[in-house]
Amino acid sequence: MNKLVIFDLDGTLLNTIDDLGTAANHTLAELGLPQHTLDEYRLMVGNGMRKLIMRALPQDKASDDAFVDSTLQQFLEYYADHIDVHTKPYPGIPELINTLSTAGYQLAVASNKIQAGAEKLIEKFFPDIPFVSVMGNSPLYPLKPDAAVVEYIMQKAGTDRAHTVMVGDSGTDIQTARNAGIPIIAVSWGFRPRHELTSADYIADSTAALEAFLFESV
Repeated sequence: MNKLVIFDLDGTLLNTIDDLGTAANHTLAELGLPQHTLDEYRLMVGNGMRKLIMRALPQDKASDDAFVDSTLQQFLEYYADHIDVHTKPYPGIPELINTLSTAGYQLAVASNKIQAGAEKLIEKFFPDIPFVSVMGNSPLYPLKPDAAVVEYIMQKAGTDRAHTVMVGDSGTDIQTARNAGIPIIAVSWGFRPRHELTSADYIADSTAALEAFLFESV
């Protein structure tokens, strides 16, 4: 049975924080609201775009569902046109993905990013890689850490838990893997502090370490 590696996207394959933060700040500025440093956005992302906007807004605004919805729409319109201005793969990631694909691994993406955005970035940065599935925020499946998206990807890949591993950069990814009953490798170069990753099965500090662990364990 072919081995399957399911990757998170933001903070794992791609460094997207500058474009996410810039789009959020642009939206906040247009509304006359306080902005945040790009580094502060590292702790706001990972649970979907609506949650990002709620965390970026002042508390009184974040509790107003109608205001959150309108702000989210404004953010998404800007972000869709500026999604890849600063975004780029982490060092060594394109080489790693190519190596795994050439070696016969099935590869997939499970992200809480908007679906169109996830597809656009994968197509741009990994155009020659035959991902078995690229799953973003879809009305058909709940966001991570719900395991539904992982279950769908495994079904589509025709593989099982014993031949699947997840790679991510956050506690959300770790909990997703736990909910799905599959191993989780955390990467330390992403958006979350290392102490959030200690419950993972393994922490990779470099793409070389990630590659070695994947070939040894999956």
